[in-house]
Amino acid sequence: MKKIFLIIAIVFGVSLNAQQTPAPPQSEQVAIIGATAHIGNGEVIENCTIVFNDGKITAIGADIAAPTMGTMINAEGQHVYPGFIAPSKSLGLVEVDAVRASDDQDEIGEMIPHVRSLIAYNAESKVVESMRPNGVLIGQVTPVGGTISGTSSIVQFDAWNWEDAALKTDDGIHMNWPNLFRRGRWWMGEERGYIPNKDYGKEMDDIKMFFQNSKAYGKAGDKEKNLPFAAMQGLFDGSQRLYIHADGEKEMTDGVTMAKEMGVKNVVIVGGYRANKIADFLKQHNVAVLVERTHSLPSFEDDDYDITYKLPKLLLDAGLLVGLQNEDAANFQARNLAFYAGQTVAQGLDKETALQLLTGNTAKILGIDDMYGTLEEGKSATLFISEGDALDMRTNKLTKAYIDGRDISLETHQTELWKRYMGKYEREKEGQ
Repeated sequence: MKKIFLIIAIVFGVSLNAQQTPAPPQSEQVAIIGATAHIGNGEVIENCTIVFNDGKITAIGADIAAPTMGTMINAEGQHVYPGFIAPSKSLGLVEVDAVRASDDQDEIGEMIPHVRSLIAYNAESKVVESMRPNGVLIGQVTPVGGTISGTSSIVQFDAWNWEDAALKTDDGIHMNWPNLFRRGRWWMGEERGYIPNKDYGKEMDDIKMFFQNSKAYGKAGDKEKNLPFAAMQGLFDGSQRLYIHADGEKEMTDGVTMAKEMGVKNVVIVGGYRANKIADFLKQHNVAVLVERTHSLPSFEDDDYDITYKLPKLLLDAGLLVGLQNEDAANFQARNLAFYAGQTVAQGLDKETALQLLTGNTAKILGIDDMYGTLEEGKSATLFISEGDALDMRTNKLTKAYIDGRDISLETHQTELWKRYMGKYEREKEGQ
């Protein structure tokens, strides 16, 4: 009997804590009628009709006759957006930071480009589930730690497993460039504050040597398989991107220069706190920037107090391709990406340009703009309907969301708790 009760308890617990069942494939045509469509490339279409079937948009525009077949959604007064994209996050790789068994974001080793984040991705993560009610429907699952952390992949956030979730596998390799300065370890007798990193030159040489060996490995004939070197080959043939995580001018310049000297074709800066200082250099080398979140404090006392708020605009004004990310914040904070973009509007960006930081621009940076990031005929029907402005936390209230045309659930453990306690307070109010 004890065993039977234990099994029942386990099953009941799983049923309470499991993710929403992924939506089935689209079975009939859907038409969204009368909404304001925010395309994701700077364009807005009023009183728009969007038709999609078999997971793809088949028609979009203001002069399209309403279909007579399938599901009709009257979205008059509402807004339609492309699904937001969360780049450079370990979503699905760690559930609870304090529980080691749920943390797969970091592996042992310094140069481990062959470690694939995708196969550790947990499609039933409650953290991943919580992204959807804010319109974040796609993410780049990214490993952390070491010098070369491993390989990222791009997933959609409504799946049974990592195989179902994958949109683009092994899209790029992530490298943490060493810092020119580091904080002094006062407990070891060092000065407080920032001090020069005496090992910076050696750490640079180690990275350069690894790239040189990887490139030589790719040019060799028959050879014994070397997994780390083999994993680097996509950087040299252009099939993968190199994501350099760096913030200082010197670090970014050294990282990009080394990568270009080694023949890396596609380079992206992640972080880029001082990227505005070397904007011309980055533009010259066609380097995009996934800039850090706007809701953060300046790093140094002599920085402008609003540097993090206005940095995306500074980089866009300099002609760079820019997207938003928040890798230095807790995973669950990725659901606030839309509101980080909204902050940039207060710094002078047009709302549709701010929207591109989460949609069209990020899709281009990640190399998935052929199918995602904008609402266009022939592209994936990965989109959502909001009652108001999706960049404003006061009005971004989703009524529908679709991934590849599938009508996904917007219920999560958080929405369930919200309904539960709202009901409690309403009953108490009635009792008064």
